[in-house]
Amino acid sequence: MTPSTSRITNWLKQTHSIWFTIYASLAAFCLYTCVYAFRKTFAAATFEGLAFAGINYKVWLVTFQVIGYALSKFVGIKIISELKAHSRAMGILLMVSVAGISWLLFALVPAPYNIIFLFFNGLPLGMVWGMVFGYLEGRRMTEVLGASLAVSFIFSAGLCRSVGAYLIRDWGTSEYWMPFVASCIFILPLLLFLYLLNQLPPPSDLDEQLRTKRLPMNNEERTRFTKTFLPGIILFVLAYVLLTAFRDFRDNFSAEIWKSLGMGNNPSIYTATEIPVSIAVLICMGSLMLIKNNKLALMVNHVIIAIGMILIGVSNYLFESSLITAPTWMILVGLGLYLGYIPFNSIFFDRLIAAFQYAGTVGFIMYVADSFGYLGSVSVLFFKEFGFAKLSWLNFFLSGGYIVSISGTLLIVGSMIYFHQKYKGWKNELAQDTGKT
Repeated sequence: MTPSTSRITNWLKQTHSIWFTIYASLAAFCLYTCVYAFRKTFAAATFEGLAFAGINYKVWLVTFQVIGYALSKFVGIKIISELKAHSRAMGILLMVSVAGISWLLFALVPAPYNIIFLFFNGLPLGMVWGMVFGYLEGRRMTEVLGASLAVSFIFSAGLCRSVGAYLIRDWGTSEYWMPFVASCIFILPLLLFLYLLNQLPPPSDLDEQLRTKRLPMNNEERTRFTKTFLPGIILFVLAYVLLTAFRDFRDNFSAEIWKSLGMGNNPSIYTATEIPVSIAVLICMGSLMLIKNNKLALMVNHVIIAIGMILIGVSNYLFESSLITAPTWMILVGLGLYLGYIPFNSIFFDRLIAAFQYAGTVGFIMYVADSFGYLGSVSVLFFKEFGFAKLSWLNFFLSGGYIVSISGTLLIVGSMIYFHQKYKGWKNELAQDTGKT
């Protein structure tokens, strides 16, 4: 699947940047939407009344999938940062195939022994995002391309839960077979969009001039990068851990949250609340491409993340004060969450590398953040199950929102201050070196 001289590839090399951006954005968005169906459709099921070893059965499922996903991120620190471009398509196909087979085995093996297959579902899927983003990074239009890919998180999370809920309610599919049936529905579109994305030519000379050439990073280069930016990495990774845990909880237990709000029997509610968020975030993130100065764009990314963190807390307060309805609250919380979460998955790291003219790859630092983010997600699940088992999913979600809002804002402001000072020092060093020569 590497037709580097295909008609589509040649056309993309010659066409206007607007058409290139539209093509690449749609291909990436649609591909990852299909990939997401292999991961999140099971969240539409509640498995009500089922438990194993005194722990809610769905908590077991989510935990094993997240553990596999988190482990995948640690493995991906090496694999994604060293992956060659020609291996991406086959890598994506292999990872998705393993995930789909895991759902088949989950349906065939009786509970609770089928829990283990959630681990093998999450393990390969954790590396797919880095492979897909590898097609998009390092281009002068990366803001729009990355935003389109990242927004697929939001849209596909709602779409996949709606599809899962419809399969259960209207097709009579059991909660155990539903994830595999959904995967089968999405497999052919996935192959089509993977083929289309694989036609993208590598970044042009102009792309490399504006955004720094992207090269695989070996162990020595990864260590040097980490040491160079360690304080800032710690601050933004901690902020990202909070966002990831909050987002994962919202994704996995939205069925329970909507049920507690009296809207659990409406499959369309998942998509209806995510579409406005998708559009708003896409416009916000895509508009950052208008900022040519990479350092300024990095600072603006920090500001957007901070605004998102604050919006989560404000939305919770308005909802608890009965000033807004439940759907409006969920939309506003989703908007705040993804204003914080999406930059880390598309633009933040790309601008960081470009601002400091670092010849590396987004995949490395992204997977460092993701690996710790999903460890945080697992920790939250166990904290809820063993510390606050009697607290409702809704109240736990509200409490978590306030924690994310306050702590996350402080962390991301600290990160902003650090990178501002780091950049000033770096520019001074460049000026001194230039003066010496």
